[in-house]
Amino acid sequence: MKTKFLFGTLAALFAAGSAFAQSAGSIVVYGGAAQITPKVDSGDLSAPSLAGTKIDVKKATAFVGGITYYWTDHISIDLPISAPFTHDIVGAGAIQGVGKLGTVKSLPATLLAQYRFGEASSAFRPFVGAGVTYGYFYKPKATSVLSGITGGTPSNPTTLSMKSRFGTTVELGGAYNLTKDWSASLSVTKTFIKTTGSLSTGQTIETTLDPVSIKFGVGYRF
Repeated sequence: MKTKFLFGTLAALFAAGSAFAQSAGSIVVYGGAAQITPKVDSGDLSAPSLAGTKIDVKKATAFVGGITYYWTDHISIDLPISAPFTHDIVGAGAIQGVGKLGTVKSLPATLLAQYRFGEASSAFRPFVGAGVTYGYFYKPKATSVLSGITGGTPSNPTTLSMKSRFGTTVELGGAYNLTKDWSASLSVTKTFIKTTGSLSTGQTIETTLDPVSIKFGVGYRF
């Protein structure tokens, strides 16, 4: 009898503790990690270049945090804040296998509106989201390989740049209430975004990035 009473009391305390973990007016600050995997569809490098010269952009992982505001029990606004992601740029198409052409840092700035299913008292709540992303690309660094295939020289090496652009983002995820104030979340986002790469030797390349991001975080409610 005492054992049943104890378990019943603990269950009641847990239920009470998590009842409003995702309710209207809550502000959740979270931290974790994210991996961005670009789904690249590269155009051809403009002339003068070998026909079919393309690029690929590799995945990268970084720390990510953010703030989620619960406007209602079901609608929330999420602002992720991440450290820079460093991506390797490699040859593809006619130059596949030449190795790394350079690196570029990305700093995606995203604002998402989310709809959360279930009730505020539910332990697990799946959600969907949509919003806008500004893909900021900076500090590109070219390698000697890129200079070698584009006509650069040791005294005048080829440099590169990538244009920052806006894109749209969709999201699917879920959040689990660990206690009244602590929660854990996992989400997958897809961003539809393109960029233009430019070389100091005059060539350009249009590239669709459309990255998929997997994000895990642990949050605290204020």
